[in-house]
Amino acid sequence: MSLRMRDIRGQVAVITGASSGIGAAAARALHAEGMQVVLAARNRERIQALARELGDGALALPTDVGDAAQVGALFDQVKQRFGGLDLLCNNAGVGYHGAFEHGDVEQWKATIDTNLWGVLHCTRAAIGLMRGREGAMINTVSSVGGRRGVEGWAVYCATKFAVVGLHDTLRKELGPQGIRVSLIEPGSVYTEWGYNVPAEQMKARRDSVQALHAEDIAQALLWAFAQPAHVNALESLILPTRQVAL
Repeated sequence: MSLRMRDIRGQVAVITGASSGIGAAAARALHAEGMQVVLAARNRERIQALARELGDGALALPTDVGDAAQVGALFDQVKQRFGGLDLLCNNAGVGYHGAFEHGDVEQWKATIDTNLWGVLHCTRAAIGLMRGREGAMINTVSSVGGRRGVEGWAVYCATKFAVVGLHDTLRKELGPQGIRVSLIEPGSVYTEWGYNVPAEQMKARRDSVQALHAEDIAQALLWAFAQPAHVNALESLILPTRQVAL
């Protein structure tokens, strides 16, 4: 029995945090299936380089998702250029590590602005562009940190718990309108993520569990989106085989 997949050629995706890691891998995977991909991130040079790499069907729009005005401009351009939207991949994220008691409030704010406000801004702006488009989906790359608190990552985990609650509620609001709402919750992944944690420390942690690669998560996104329109993959918790605890 062959795997059932919808024809997604020509459909439109907005991918936040597309400058590296999971976002860039998602853009490549979706573009390879014939989708139009809009690359959003703060790093102008990186997303422009990725758009050049992908060629036709890729558009770079520098955006800080924590800024409501910039998000509004992003989705205004999507509406003008494409007339609608089929997939929003909320992938942009940052994480500040440190004991909560001595936390840097400015870093807390930066984490909340991107991980929570960014999802709120982008998701609200996307909904109106998705109505009437069969199989439309809001998909957010969250984290195992949205299921279980991890020492040293209190504010990061708080944003991810909030995202889980948001998506459970949105599924109930938007499902009757035919808009799917989906979460991917990766465990350890080889990416640049890990602000203010020494790179060698992050690498050692990832090596110890043979961490996932960004392409693994991109494939999960592609699988979820390309399911028949009546199928909603609510949550995908994806861990490396050797990561036996959340």
